[in-house]
Amino acid sequence: MKNTFGSALALTIFGESHGRAIGSVLDGMAAGVPVDEEFIAACMDKRRARGDGLSTPRVEADNVQLLSGVVNGHTTGTAIALMIENQNTRSGDYAKTADLLRPGHADYTAYAKYHGFQDARGGGHFSGRITAALVAGGAIVLGALNRAGIDITTHIARCAGISDTPFALDDAAALAAQVSVLESRDEGFALLDASVEEAMKTAIRAAGSEGDSVGGILETAILGLPAGVGEPYFDSVESLISHMAFSVPAVKGIEFGTGFGFADLKGSEANDAFRMKGDSVVTATNHNAGINGGITNGMPVVFRTAVKPTPSIYKEQETVDYIAKQDAPLSIQGRHDPCIVPRAAIVQTCAAALAVGDLMTARYGTAWMERPTSYRREGL
Repeated sequence: MKNTFGSALALTIFGESHGRAIGSVLDGMAAGVPVDEEFIAACMDKRRARGDGLSTPRVEADNVQLLSGVVNGHTTGTAIALMIENQNTRSGDYAKTADLLRPGHADYTAYAKYHGFQDARGGGHFSGRITAALVAGGAIVLGALNRAGIDITTHIARCAGISDTPFALDDAAALAAQVSVLESRDEGFALLDASVEEAMKTAIRAAGSEGDSVGGILETAILGLPAGVGEPYFDSVESLISHMAFSVPAVKGIEFGTGFGFADLKGSEANDAFRMKGDSVVTATNHNAGINGGITNGMPVVFRTAVKPTPSIYKEQETVDYIAKQDAPLSIQGRHDPCIVPRAAIVQTCAAALAVGDLMTARYGTAWMERPTSYRREGL
């Protein structure tokens, strides 16, 4: 099992849903980078369950302990270890169904790979609980990117069949205003159009009351990436962002810019015409989401991810008892989210931050962290 993402800037995650703790190790940060613990806590709070009928009744404090790599609010240049204690576990909820494969979960694939030695309590290492460790490490990188003039944010584009206002893909100024609005809000329900919030929440609660769940679509915007970041083919911007996007449990699809809509366009409609804006090269449209040939062109990067409905539902389902090797009914116990889309928004933001941080470090070394306001003028 490999639990590390990144080459120039790497994050390793560890822990299980019902173990003593989960956490991450961030390696590759320069020395002297400010670490804002209040910002980390704010990111964690957006992911945290609230027991409000919209998320799991399992409410954890999610206090992040910085074990190493940070002294007096700044990085030391060594590996940053972060730990989050699991304080609200109920492993007994899973005892009666331990031999039953939960549809939509990794129970069978984990058994096939790890031969029964995996920690199955609460989904173990496959649980969405582990995304707390991803957010903790990703928030540090996100803060560093913000200081370098790179903003990343995510909103709920669609949930339970109800849509929010989409990002203004072809209008960079309007998109920047939308990002500013989202970043100014502290709540975990990230929407541009507040008028659809209650309808979404009602649909989520209705699914939960029926013992069911709903999914949705997240839309992420990355502003301020300079042109020239990324590689062709295997380490393209799309490749690394997708790598991290699919590391968020329940994500089953991704598209950049116009995405699958390209299938219905002609080349004359799909191409983004270049033009000058002062001394800068920009594009008149942004169908390609700021990426050409796997490398950034300086325009905003926008992508959408499809999030499947939470597989843990209370309705009776058909499955198999893999120990007795026979078909069996399953009624899932435990505490689960009727929808993970709202909580997953900050997770996707931090996942994107880790991918962008790795891309930036591959391109500029640690200069973008050490000299965030001047690295672009240094001719690197």
